[in-house]
Amino acid sequence: MKSSLVSLGGAILLAVGAAHAEDIDAASRAVAERIAIGTCATCHGPQGHSYSPKFPVLAGQQAGYLVSQLQGFKAQTRGDADALGYMWGMAAPLDEGLMAGLADYYSRQTPRAGPVGDPNLIARGKDIYQNGDSAHGIPPCGACHGPQAAGTPGAAGAGSFPRLAGQHVQYLMKQLRSFQNNMRNVAVMHGVAAGLQLGDMQAVSTYLQSLGP
Repeated sequence: MKSSLVSLGGAILLAVGAAHAEDIDAASRAVAERIAIGTCATCHGPQGHSYSPKFPVLAGQQAGYLVSQLQGFKAQTRGDADALGYMWGMAAPLDEGLMAGLADYYSRQTPRAGPVGDPNLIARGKDIYQNGDSAHGIPPCGACHGPQAAGTPGAAGAGSFPRLAGQHVQYLMKQLRSFQNNMRNVAVMHGVAAGLQLGDMQAVSTYLQSLGP
């Protein structure tokens, strides 16, 4: 991790130097791609297709959402147990141009479906995702994340909702539990996750992992 941070810092210094001579957006985009391929891929996999469920799939993710998460990591405001060990240090040297460049790179990578799990869980998860569960105060997930869970960019001035399709089951469940106990302090998601039982989380996560582009 330390060597990755050194490499990342060096790449950013190159970007700053290049920005004085060339268009900052073009320079940031080029360096961001090198960082994504040379550093971020260590955890998030080639083109954002991570192998380990500890690290989220980034391919095809909404760019606005990625920028907001990087900003949260840099400011140390994202409440995630793994943030201290992984992303706070990685995001610290990033400026806004490089954040935008990284987000653009990953948003342009082709997403794909994950492994298909238990069909009964998928059916239950699909029902919760599409229709919610009014008895437990759970709204349809697709209202924010889109009918195919591809995420939505959000209106002007509003935040983006992330792509969930193809994401690892274990990662999704971890985030739902973090929302439920307010480790990740996002009011709308705390309200949604509060009514979810463990089996519901497993079902929704299994359904989402099975979805493709």
